[in-house]
Amino acid sequence: MQSDVVDNAQQKTANPAQSGSRFSGLSLPLVAAIICLPLLVVIAAFFVGIFSAEQRENLAHLWQYVIGEYVRHSAILLVGVGVLVLLIGVSSAWLTTACRFPGVKWLRWALLLPLAMPAYITAYTYSGMLSYEGPVQSFIRNLTGLGYGEYFFPEIRSLPGAVLMLALVFFPYVYLLTRAAFIEQSSAAIEAGRTLGLGPWASFWRIALPMARPAIATGVTLALMETLADYGTVHYFGVTTFTTGIFRTWYGMGDQVGALQLASLLLTAVVVLMVIERVSRARSRYHGAGRSSSRAKPHQLKGLKAFLAFVVCFVPVLLGFLLPAAQLAWWSVDRAEIWLQPGFWTLVQNTVLLAAVAAFITVLLALWLCYGKRRRPTPMIRSSVGLATLGYAIPGVVIAVGVMLPLAWLDNRINDVGEALFGWNPGLIFSGTVVALLFAYTVRFLSVSIQTVDSGLSQIRHSMDESARVLGLSPREVLKRIHFPLLRTSILTASILVFVDVLKELPATLVLRPFNFNTLAVRAYEMAGDERLADAGPPALMIVLAGLIPVILLSRAMGQRNESEPAAGAELKPEEIYEPVKA
Repeated sequence: MQSDVVDNAQQKTANPAQSGSRFSGLSLPLVAAIICLPLLVVIAAFFVGIFSAEQRENLAHLWQYVIGEYVRHSAILLVGVGVLVLLIGVSSAWLTTACRFPGVKWLRWALLLPLAMPAYITAYTYSGMLSYEGPVQSFIRNLTGLGYGEYFFPEIRSLPGAVLMLALVFFPYVYLLTRAAFIEQSSAAIEAGRTLGLGPWASFWRIALPMARPAIATGVTLALMETLADYGTVHYFGVTTFTTGIFRTWYGMGDQVGALQLASLLLTAVVVLMVIERVSRARSRYHGAGRSSSRAKPHQLKGLKAFLAFVVCFVPVLLGFLLPAAQLAWWSVDRAEIWLQPGFWTLVQNTVLLAAVAAFITVLLALWLCYGKRRRPTPMIRSSVGLATLGYAIPGVVIAVGVMLPLAWLDNRINDVGEALFGWNPGLIFSGTVVALLFAYTVRFLSVSIQTVDSGLSQIRHSMDESARVLGLSPREVLKRIHFPLLRTSILTASILVFVDVLKELPATLVLRPFNFNTLAVRAYEMAGDERLADAGPPALMIVLAGLIPVILLSRAMGQRNESEPAAGAELKPEEIYEPVKA
């Protein structure tokens, strides 16, 4: 009898594709389809505009008067941000990896700190510091005795200012991936170049940089995708882009289909960047070829060279985190009474509860999808789980617009049925409540949870599943008694990352939040829009402090990997660290 049980269990585990139930085989693609629904709505709107004469006229009007400006400004942002993040990220990555100078150990993790600063908050702080009544211009007037208009000072709230703000926040993407690539490079190629007479500078240009090119391309692409998704910075600086155009068309003109058509154009640009990123990431496996068991010996810098290296690495930290954080702290102290107001802590409560519920939903769905793919790795299920991860690369405003229409349609149908059968109108059940927000957050950040949980599951050998099934455990018991204890760190990491991402999300929250419901991000945006920058300090500082959590986790993980082995570079691949960077 016992042997029959063992034989049956072995038959179930012999073929993973047959071990899942029909329910899981159908539910996983269904969940993925629901997650992709907002994107499908945006794509469908594009074809509606093509085949509808009225919408073709609206689209032609947009093309004639505004889309050209959106394209021009977006292109300038992409080129400017791309160049700056490339210069800052690659130079700081090379100096902190290949050179030794005073302060380099501190700078290795400090260069990650700007990731904790949302771009729109950085824009608010610099506007306050560099405006006419700010401390910088006030100091210049007091020092020189000049009045308004008698001296030249660049306008920060402009297109070049937006380029600078976005670059200061997004360069860590390039720094992180490029440094991982430099760490992976062994001493073999570098030492061969030195034997042939190449100096440190020539070795960088002719050996290290070409080998790290795929990782650099991936980091720049990530920064450009975030640039296209930004709304708070460009709106506050008065720069018209596709994200501001979508808001203007939706709310100002009341044209929902026109907003969807603009969203489809923005989605097209994001897809192009995604294709570029995928190609560069696919090539990244080749840049470490020929590595040996040790990394190249770092160059010891002294004197002026050491000072210049420190300055090159410290200035991005100073401009990207230290100065904005200091300004936020000053505003928060200056407006200390805000911390004592009940309304402020209501904002904190709303934000924390919303972020906690979103983190719980996304992690739960990630466990279900990843474990279902592990049990039943058919092409359909693998493709479905892959499609469910696309949301993170899509701007929040595009997802918000795609969420609003289907939920509004569903509310209208429910109201029609309620009035026809019971004479009762339940009102807005989905589109006017936090349900819409949670759905948008799930679509946007499910990728973070899936990649983190899937990475944890990949460390658990399938033989453990098979052994547990042979001992008579059901798939649910295997997940509960074996996988879940081993995945606690991955689950905690995914929860923290999603929690912090929800705290910082602005465009989707602005579009979908219910009436009389605010979050810290929305309050900071509203105060800045009313030119009450000091009042925006406390909520913005809370967001930044929360954003430090994943940065600390990421820097500790990099430090442990870098110091664990003499050849630690062989363990740290750009493709392995790519998803945490996106998160």
